[in-house]
Amino acid sequence: MHLQALNLKHKIQSTRANLLAHPVYTQINDLNGLQNFAKYHVFAVWDFMSLLKSLQINLTSVTLPWLPVGSANTRYLINEIVLGEESDLDEQGNRISHFELYVAAMRQMGANTSFIENLIASLKSCSSIKEVISLSELPDQVKQFLAFTFEIAQNAPLHVKAAVFTFGREDLIPDMFTQILNEIYSAYPDKVSIFKYYIERHIEVDGGHHSHLALEMVSELCGNDPVKWEEATQASIQSLEMRIKLWDAIME
Repeated sequence: MHLQALNLKHKIQSTRANLLAHPVYTQINDLNGLQNFAKYHVFAVWDFMSLLKSLQINLTSVTLPWLPVGSANTRYLINEIVLGEESDLDEQGNRISHFELYVAAMRQMGANTSFIENLIASLKSCSSIKEVISLSELPDQVKQFLAFTFEIAQNAPLHVKAAVFTFGREDLIPDMFTQILNEIYSAYPDKVSIFKYYIERHIEVDGGHHSHLALEMVSELCGNDPVKWEEATQASIQSLEMRIKLWDAIME
């Protein structure tokens, strides 16, 4: 691993540890707790897709006429991640995005999907994500979380965007959560099977293959520039802190 990448991981470790030890996980001890968690966590799943696509826009050619952009290595890295996130497989082997899989899991468990559905419906009639977030009925911490993500996606330098995607948004699923989910699944297999599959798939794909690809992407974009690595570090810490605020909102 790139020496600067190891240094970055060391600097964000304490904030990451705080997130993994967040008390929200102790509240998800039954189906009702899982429903409430999913109601707001879905926004982290959705805006992750938007952050991913913003990277694809910057790192590859998505306009006509086509022109080669950046290095072929980073183009491969981001396209590989997009392929898995945007068109993975569900339990029956049908193609589906991770976001759509998550919403299907919410519907199966009986979680409230109105917040995320209303937000997406509003975006179809208003192109300003900032305005849609502001006018939504979401809790303030959720609005702040989304506003931060889209500020990064729309305005941050490319190396910062890649770092937030990689270190601030790599899926943080502690062992405790997996154990709790298995217990809920044992009690409600017909309600939680899709969500269990989603989590297992996410750990397999995002925690393994995709995290290695994303790490390569950050290392290539930051290179040997100490200023870029420091900017990437600070943005990653801020992103983890915003996720903690999202968990705080779910607790409330």
